[in-house]
Amino acid sequence: MIMFQSDYLEGAHPSILKRLVETNDVQRVGYGLDEYSESAKKKIRMAIRDESADIHFISGGTLTNLLVISSALRQYQGVIAPKTGHINVHETGAVEGTGHKVIALEEEDGKINAQQVEEVMEKHLADPSMEHTVQPKMVYISFPTETGTLYSKKELEDLRSVTKKYGLYLFMDGARLGYGLGAENNDLTISDITKLTDVYYIGGTKCGALLGEAVVITNEELKKDFRYNIKNRGAMIAKGSLIGIQFDVLFSDDLYFKITKDAVHKASRIQKAFEDKGIRMFGSSKTNQIFPILSDEEIAKLEKKYIFEEWGKLEGKTIVRFCTSWDTKEENVEMLLNDISSL
Repeated sequence: MIMFQSDYLEGAHPSILKRLVETNDVQRVGYGLDEYSESAKKKIRMAIRDESADIHFISGGTLTNLLVISSALRQYQGVIAPKTGHINVHETGAVEGTGHKVIALEEEDGKINAQQVEEVMEKHLADPSMEHTVQPKMVYISFPTETGTLYSKKELEDLRSVTKKYGLYLFMDGARLGYGLGAENNDLTISDITKLTDVYYIGGTKCGALLGEAVVITNEELKKDFRYNIKNRGAMIAKGSLIGIQFDVLFSDDLYFKITKDAVHKASRIQKAFEDKGIRMFGSSKTNQIFPILSDEEIAKLEKKYIFEEWGKLEGKTIVRFCTSWDTKEENVEMLLNDISSL
């Protein structure tokens, strides 16, 4: 069976494995303070064009979201997020387990907008008993969203403007950041994202690494004592160099951007094959996730060779997700294209 249900199904890019073997016998300082991690941080700062950014390597996305939010917020504060946001639906209440309420808003195509955030804040500030309610202090968004859609530069600028107006932090979940940056309809650069958020992270787990995310903090308030929170939450890895080495490789010769863009291109070919057969897509994703709406008969035929994810029901059919990755094989794409054409 060929798996298309997610983008974390393979191991790591061969260049990473090669470098891990090459450095295996080298003694190094622990807890992410080693020379490889410092080299990776330097390369990332060059890529994002911000020499003053703080960068921390964390093992996974859910843990990263928990760390960033719990470190930024006081006990009585909450985080505004799309109803479909990862922290609201796919993290088993991890953020709320730290005592911070997720203030979930209705989304459109996976996104929330500046007007919604303003309405939340105006309603909160107009409440005569606001001290008896959770204080919104952060806005959480994902790029790409859970449905593979993207915030435009204008939408991100508008969110940035309203968060500044009300003193909110803007946090971007970048678990699939590379696939968003590699999409044809994307008009944001990684430098833009750095300037328009207070904190975000560069996903490695789904984008070529064995594991690991790189947190980028630009807001001075959020930089203070972040490593204390990493340790307090059990996330400070003794052999932190293992993540640093991977990002050092990913940010050499634009590897991170090349491999994720290739995955997006393969997904777009698969989407076109479905559309050429008259099969509609759910949503407007142009990233490495596509959501065809299939009949039971079409699903039954494809399930003979492929594993993909059921997403929901619509008009008597089923929304499914096909997801490519940095390591999706060309021969598997070609096989799938042929089978789609035979539906």
